Amino acid sequence: MQQPTPQPAPQPTPLRRVPVQQRSAERLARILDACAEVLEETGYEDLSTRAVAGRAEVPIGSVYRFFPNKRAMAEALALRNLDAYADRITARLTAPDEPVAWRHAMDVVVDEYLAMKRTVPGFALVEFTVPAPRESRQANYEVADRLLALLAGTLGLDAADERLRTAFLVGVESADALLQLAFRIDPAGDAAIVAETKQLLRAYLARYLDGGEQSRPDGGEQR
Repeated sequence: MQQPTPQPAPQPTPLRRVPVQQRSAERLARILDACAEVLEETGYEDLSTRAVAGRAEVPIGSVYRFFPNKRAMAEALALRNLDAYADRITARLTAPDEPVAWRHAMDVVVDEYLAMKRTVPGFALVEFTVPAPRESRQANYEVADRLLALLAGTLGLDAADERLRTAFLVGVESADALLQLAFRIDPAGDAAIVAETKQLLRAYLARYLDGGEQSRPDGGEQR
């Protein structure tokens, strides 16, 4: 019997208050922009709400209006990064004349992550989650489910299929580990490791996305 995909514990929203007016939303965006810039300069340990307030040019009370502490602020930045990542992938895959094929989609998933890692302030430090012990990190569950939901319509997949959800989680965890290695070897991301990551994703996911695993009980790849 197929086992269900392990589920992360529900994560509370990091926001004390969700902005309902445009002015508040713009102030929150400014605070998160400042948080990303300060993170880039000081690292997570030295991040402070006071420094962010100064960089955003808002009273520190405005920061505390949204966030109880620096961790909640960084968590909100990580969630914004995930939304931006999903938007970038969607924009690429829905562009005119863009190929509709899962292997190309996986390349886009990797390439957009690399682009954010190289160019988005603070992304290298928080990505989609705040610094935390590896065993307590939940972000890859959310990343995997978000990617499956994004690709389901384009590729004709069932986003509720537990076997696919597990496969995407394994793919995300594997790619995450390899791409972290790529950036340890080279600050720009080692090209050889990146290429091998893409090959690994294609080889592993082929048994599911080529239809082989679902139609063949032995789990062999469709050729």
